[in-house]
Amino acid sequence: MFRLVLLFGMTLLVGLMPLNAYEAFAQEDYDKREVDSFLTQLFVDRNAFLVNRLPESINKYYIHTEKVSRYAYQMELRREKYINTWADKRGIRLIGAEPTIRITRFEKNGDVAHVSLIQMAKISYDYNTVYLPPQSFGVGTRHALTLKKIDGNWMVLKEWYLDPLEENSELIADSPVGFPHLSPDNETSQNKGRYNRERAVAYANKYAGLAWGAGNNNRYNSKYKDYTPLGGDCTNFVSQVLGDEEEGGGLQKTRNWRSGSKAWVQTDAFEHFLLYSGYGRLIAKGTFTEVTESSDKHPHGAISSLKPGDVIGYTLDGDTDHFSVVVGQDANGYPLVNSHTADRYRVPFDLGWDKTTKYILIHIND
Repeated sequence: MFRLVLLFGMTLLVGLMPLNAYEAFAQEDYDKREVDSFLTQLFVDRNAFLVNRLPESINKYYIHTEKVSRYAYQMELRREKYINTWADKRGIRLIGAEPTIRITRFEKNGDVAHVSLIQMAKISYDYNTVYLPPQSFGVGTRHALTLKKIDGNWMVLKEWYLDPLEENSELIADSPVGFPHLSPDNETSQNKGRYNRERAVAYANKYAGLAWGAGNNNRYNSKYKDYTPLGGDCTNFVSQVLGDEEEGGGLQKTRNWRSGSKAWVQTDAFEHFLLYSGYGRLIAKGTFTEVTESSDKHPHGAISSLKPGDVIGYTLDGDTDHFSVVVGQDANGYPLVNSHTADRYRVPFDLGWDKTTKYILIHIND
């Protein structure tokens, strides 16, 4: 009897709830679906813009009377120009860019919405002078957007994201006479020493995070801290690739180089550790031209001496800014890397950098 009375009371209470509460829930759900639809089409068109190179295809999404919105639009123009200028100089043509997005935060106040989302994009290309199957690489980016509704349509008021690739397209280095590549012999891993290259590359591919193509449902390895909010996770990721004993390369951790240590997570300290611990050997350090041009020591360029599982550092104005892991080469031999912050899967090693960048090519001693 008591249960029947309780059930009747709860039913009566629900029935007496204000109708506007249901309307509010329904409106919020409608708003979120509407914004999701808008953002899905925005990212489809922005990625298509990388291929069609028609600014009018994305112009409609921005409020050109607002300075911050104009800046967001111009950033996309610079991004398209950089990527395609880089491709032109490498004899490459972009043929496809396919995004997938997932909203992670949504807040709406009147005609303004604040959204956080992640994008996983597959970028495809082919070569202009060599007949090869289409090649693809993956990038993953984190975005924070402010949207504004004007005349019933959502528009981008403001946006920030990691890895916009908006570098100065005029500073991209020309390709060398001999196209950069890894030596074919270097593709074969020999796991007779302390460093397991095959497992290191498999780890780099599995845990490349948000990048299209990565494994583990596009998630980092949860047993390690994510340093992205603290300035970047690139060095932490490379250390995992080299040192994880269960899935990675299995290099023995030391008192100074272990999860969370300065040498494990900071670029300069990591570089110093590799080169002075005996774990790594410097092949070369120089600009794109210097590491790809032929020399007496490196007839096919220093870059050709790298093997999958080796490491590349990126130096700007004398400061080591980033690290990536070499994971192989595309069908034309172009060296490919994986990284975190931003998340990249089998991306050409110099994409996003320019002729002022100095590359630190480090061979991991087997």
